[in-house]
Amino acid sequence: MADKVRKTATEALNGVLRDGMTIMAGGFGLCGIPENLIAAIREAGVKDLTVVSNNCGIDDFGLGILLAGGQIKKMISSYVGENKLFEKLYLSGELELEFNPQGTLAERIRAGGAGIPAFFTKTGVGTLVAEGKEVREFEGELYVMERGLKADLSIVKAWKGDAEGNLVYRKTARNFNPMMATAGAVTVAEVEQLVEIGQLEPDHIATPGIFVDHILQGAVYEKRIERTTTRLREAAQQAEHV
Repeated sequence: MADKVRKTATEALNGVLRDGMTIMAGGFGLCGIPENLIAAIREAGVKDLTVVSNNCGIDDFGLGILLAGGQIKKMISSYVGENKLFEKLYLSGELELEFNPQGTLAERIRAGGAGIPAFFTKTGVGTLVAEGKEVREFEGELYVMERGLKADLSIVKAWKGDAEGNLVYRKTARNFNPMMATAGAVTVAEVEQLVEIGQLEPDHIATPGIFVDHILQGAVYEKRIERTTTRLREAAQQAEHV
């Protein structure tokens, strides 16, 4: 069995990174993002990257730090509303954006990992999303063709993992991570807990180790909240009794 365990994110990415590559980065907003691997990519200084991710983090965290460092050339995303720098760079023409309906983005990634080059969906027919794409009729309904997505590198975050690369995700932090793990030519996973082989409940494993090339236990996790919305305690208590 190949030794997949790496001590640090930098070690895990050694020899993998290069300018102009396509990287898939797991997470939804700031939930379930590979914080340590993103920081290592920032430190490496690679540039002209195409990044496939739900969004681009916020201005000073997550993928936002790669954007701030001028390392990202193009984003393939479904939501970009929390990053002011993203808006500025896109409107000025300094950043390319391929915008996707969120379900379409998820299916494009899943298709890429499954070896499906393209598929047809009703989502986006008759809108800007369908411009320049093949539209075909099936059983009296119009469908637009979408291409599967693959990457040179997928970086994913899981709750637990073992030395074989088997991964267990925690609740909504699962999000895009499992499908991205299948769609990268190289997949690097960071986990909160790295356990011994055999300690993971087989039925809980969402990503089998065959898809993971390198795995590390993350050194630090900030787990920031993208946007905090609270109510005064008195108002919350009154709402409970309504």
